[in-house]
Amino acid sequence: MDANHSGITVETIVHATVENVWGFWTVPEHITKWSNASDDWHTPYAENDLRTGGKFVTRMEAKDGSFGFDFGGIYDEVRVHDFISYTLEDGRKVEISFIPQGNDTKVIEIFEPETTNPIDMQQEGWQAILNNFKKYAEQQ
Repeated sequence: MDANHSGITVETIVHATVENVWGFWTVPEHITKWSNASDDWHTPYAENDLRTGGKFVTRMEAKDGSFGFDFGGIYDEVRVHDFISYTLEDGRKVEISFIPQGNDTKVIEIFEPETTNPIDMQQEGWQAILNNFKKYAEQQ
């Protein structure tokens, strides 16, 4: 994030090695199993070209079919097992750091908020997805 943008931070500690956490975070077959904020949503589809300039898209849908959207963007920087930054389709920036702590991994995600929803609601939503990721990664 640059000085002109204040980011919202969410974080967790996953009880898994950074190599495993990286795989669960970046491989589409795993992304579809954890990338939702609540049990009434699911992720039927994900694609990920994990390289600088590569594109990604994750399809998020309500299980009842009432609503869905594509979450996607382009990678600005990828450092394996360490750091990912990308720009969403609406121009907002996101940074994710993976910090090994013995056999655990601290995941810190900083994102620029959008202007439609309250900041605390956005933070809760991103944290819920991150918590779901932690739960999934620790069950593997």
